[in-house]
Amino acid sequence: MPQHDGPDGGCVVVIGGTSGLGRDVAEHYAKRGLEVVVTGRDAARTATVAAEIGGRTTGVAVDLADPGSIAAALAGIGEVRHLVLSAFVRDVNKVADYQIDRAVSLVTVKLVGYTEVAHTLASRLSPSGSVLLFGGGSKDRPFPGSATVSTVNAGVVGLVNVLAAELRPVRVNALHPGIVGDSPFWAKQPAEVHETYQARTPTGRLTTMADVTDAAVFLLENPAVNAVNLDLNGGAGLA
Repeated sequence: MPQHDGPDGGCVVVIGGTSGLGRDVAEHYAKRGLEVVVTGRDAARTATVAAEIGGRTTGVAVDLADPGSIAAALAGIGEVRHLVLSAFVRDVNKVADYQIDRAVSLVTVKLVGYTEVAHTLASRLSPSGSVLLFGGGSKDRPFPGSATVSTVNAGVVGLVNVLAAELRPVRVNALHPGIVGDSPFWAKQPAEVHETYQARTPTGRLTTMADVTDAAVFLLENPAVNAVNLDLNGGAGLA
């Protein structure tokens, strides 16, 4: 497991780093030569992804849906420079057809699970380090079926404030991407879907994964940025 590697050392832990936006952030830090830990629910897949990312990357199986198992799963991790909480469960759940099990799973992963990871690693976070939570634009712009997604992403806003207050001097921020056009999910959508959302975006372009990683690195590394919830959507809320 990664351990302390100097006064500004420690590893980068990406919870939910085996795919999508989390993996992109993990790859960024691996390319810079830092020790990186990526987590996923499946041990074999997590190990495979860690090998694909390369560099000094390690895979650890962590199931945020089972918060009681998190401490043991993360027991081997040493000092942490940056902690990224990007794991999520994709869920479509309308109030009119509410599916309790799916709602409980998402709430557990993104609010209880995120908090338990922060609790578990709090004593290992470098004082000059940082924590980044991933929320989402649905906190302000709900869509059909986003009953739970919108709720938990709004909950991330409150969680950032709590963690920033309790983990000081460690900085805590959140990133709330809108539609990320080239992400694994959105890249599969029809061209007309992309065109519709682009037309509603003042910049005339959808957010990209590179945009998200740039913003994530800014929030993680700028020493003056704390307790910020950053929307990343090209100004879509204005349209």
